[in-house]
Amino acid sequence: MSKLIIVSNRLPVKLQEKDGMLTYKTSEGGLATGLGSIYKQGDNLWIGWPGMVVEEEEVQGRIAEDLKKENMHPVFLTETEIKEFYEGFSNETLWPTFHYFSQYAIYEQQLWETYVAVNQKYCDEVAKLAGPDDTIWVHDYQLLLLPSMLRERLPNSTIGFFQHIPFPSYEIFRLLPWRREILEGMLGADLIGFHTYDDMRHFLSSVNRIIGYGSTHGWINTGSRSLLIDSFPMGIDYEKYAEVAATEEVIKREKVYRGNLVAKKIILSIDRLDYSKGIPQRLHAFEQFLAKYPEFHEKVTLVMLVVPSRDAVGKYKELKEEVDELVGRINGRYSHINWNPVQYFYRSYPLETLSAFYRMADVALVTPMRDGMNLVCKEYVASKLDQKGVLILSEMAGASKELSDALLINPNDINQLVDALHEALVMPEEEQEQHMHSMQETLKRFNIHHWVSMFMNRLSYVKIKQLSLATTYLDDATFFEMSDAYDSASSRLLFLEYDGALVDYKNKPLMARPDEDLITLLEKLSSDPKNRVVVASSRERANLQDWLGNLNIDIIAEHGVWIKQRGTGWQTIMSMMDDWKNDIRLIVDLYVDRTPGTFIEEKEYSIVWHYRKAETGLGEMRARELVNHLNFLASNSNLQVLDGQMAVEIKAQEINKGKASSFWLNKFPHEFVLAIGEDWGDEDIFKAMPREAYTVKVGNALSVAKYHLDSCKETRSLLNRLVQGQQQDQLPPSASNSMMMG
Repeated sequence: MSKLIIVSNRLPVKLQEKDGMLTYKTSEGGLATGLGSIYKQGDNLWIGWPGMVVEEEEVQGRIAEDLKKENMHPVFLTETEIKEFYEGFSNETLWPTFHYFSQYAIYEQQLWETYVAVNQKYCDEVAKLAGPDDTIWVHDYQLLLLPSMLRERLPNSTIGFFQHIPFPSYEIFRLLPWRREILEGMLGADLIGFHTYDDMRHFLSSVNRIIGYGSTHGWINTGSRSLLIDSFPMGIDYEKYAEVAATEEVIKREKVYRGNLVAKKIILSIDRLDYSKGIPQRLHAFEQFLAKYPEFHEKVTLVMLVVPSRDAVGKYKELKEEVDELVGRINGRYSHINWNPVQYFYRSYPLETLSAFYRMADVALVTPMRDGMNLVCKEYVASKLDQKGVLILSEMAGASKELSDALLINPNDINQLVDALHEALVMPEEEQEQHMHSMQETLKRFNIHHWVSMFMNRLSYVKIKQLSLATTYLDDATFFEMSDAYDSASSRLLFLEYDGALVDYKNKPLMARPDEDLITLLEKLSSDPKNRVVVASSRERANLQDWLGNLNIDIIAEHGVWIKQRGTGWQTIMSMMDDWKNDIRLIVDLYVDRTPGTFIEEKEYSIVWHYRKAETGLGEMRARELVNHLNFLASNSNLQVLDGQMAVEIKAQEINKGKASSFWLNKFPHEFVLAIGEDWGDEDIFKAMPREAYTVKVGNALSVAKYHLDSCKETRSLLNRLVQGQQQDQLPPSASNSMMMG
């Protein structure tokens, strides 16, 4: 039976030891809550660190047995690994970079190497427990390399990855020395999820500009696989927070807390101690508010809860000191004998206490400088059962995309925040209820369970689509079957694409001349009287005549505009017009002017814009612009735009290699047909082939071909084996193995 394996840095329980006894405390985190009902089902499993360093093997074994009963499996980390992997690279390199505080990031090779090693440790644990049909869901920035490590070990597994913190813009992300390795690590997944479209867009941009992969509607084709990038805003367990807020205990606590405060209006701020949360900026704004609106003195109190976090680390220690100083300054300046403007608590609280604070707060101040989602604001809304209250929310939090009824502010704009505080405190109750009701309806529908369901359904869809477009690797078993058919046939047609299938792509088209080995191979194939060898290409006929014209083969040039049968001259199989070229050339010239490193190749009946030598990212961006521009023009004409390998070509609609191939299929008898192609223009050849033909795609791009090979080298090896018989060496081993993405 297949199972779901959830992998995160931490398990949903925290291991503690007291008086020699091990205890397991359940986590209250949103992820643990959302996935709690899933990982406990059947054979499902959650893998992660249990929260404590354990070195004794006997104790590790006991912990593993205890956790196994709860569908969990531990990954044990050493003190050094915690310091360098978690506290170091994860939280002092990735965290500040991804939250746009790159000035705080440190770049140390040792921390990176430990990060790689720990990701590999997680991979080893997953590989021990995962089957080939299992679904693996990896979470967050501590495990960015894990998807590709798992893909290498378990190539057929379904792998999802979700990033719970922001993904920065390309200009920020490129600062990381290990930027390429991180992206390649993430791209091992089948589905990569982010909280917001902005994060998704930033990721796609970085992939395009650093690795060179373009995308279409969120789909990335790596050449060997296709994967989807999408946004999935994470919700909360709405019913849980609403039910807790309605309990007698919480209502009782709320009355007690309110009774201890003189002020009629309560502003609530709850955050973990972190520079990304904007706590000092919030205090500056409140201080300015008190200065600007003295009529609110003694009538409003800011209740500030700050949860301790890494306050022994330099930056966090400084932040704590700054917050303490600001609170002291505000209270020292404005407090009266029975009123402190700021009630400041530096500790963590249980859910019931937080719920009481949510209930009594007239205004929730949630203004992070940058946040992936931020669930505090959602918890506040879910807890407001009387539907009165105002949420002031930072535009920089992912939740702002859903909670548009909040007062949205730029946390860097102190004046705007001051005005928002005033607006919130004087807002009529009817308007408060209207906004709160709207936000509650949104959170009820898009809760944590909806988030889990959406991600898992999308992951299943991706895998189904991948499998529907998959081609089978042409292994030795298939080759022997092909070889038998080849040997027994009295007449054979072989359609072979030149660029990409017989010869590797070159930066300059004219550098791709056939080498001696290829000439020898084509001579061997064509010397067999049973064979008819057709080399197809989008190249100009003059090039092909120069390179291959003296061989006893047939040739298709310029996508099928020109054909040449062995022993005869060039001919066209249809009358062609080229009066469209002048107008199109002017447009393509503009893109050459705008994109250094690009150039035009003009053929008799087509124009090609090459961008292989352009700056990575810029060429792809201009190519998409040009394709859109040309497609708009071609919609009212008989022209076709081909977006190929680092080139964009425009030609007459009626021209394609499939129609040219049909000329040979209709004219010559054939008991055996083999077609080998590489780019998407060769799909027309595959579609034209009879059902019994052997169709082979070079590379793993999407294809209607039945089989695939991984390189020109493998193509030549296959053809040599057909010529020389089955006694030759086997095909080079492929990294793909059996089933690969088409």
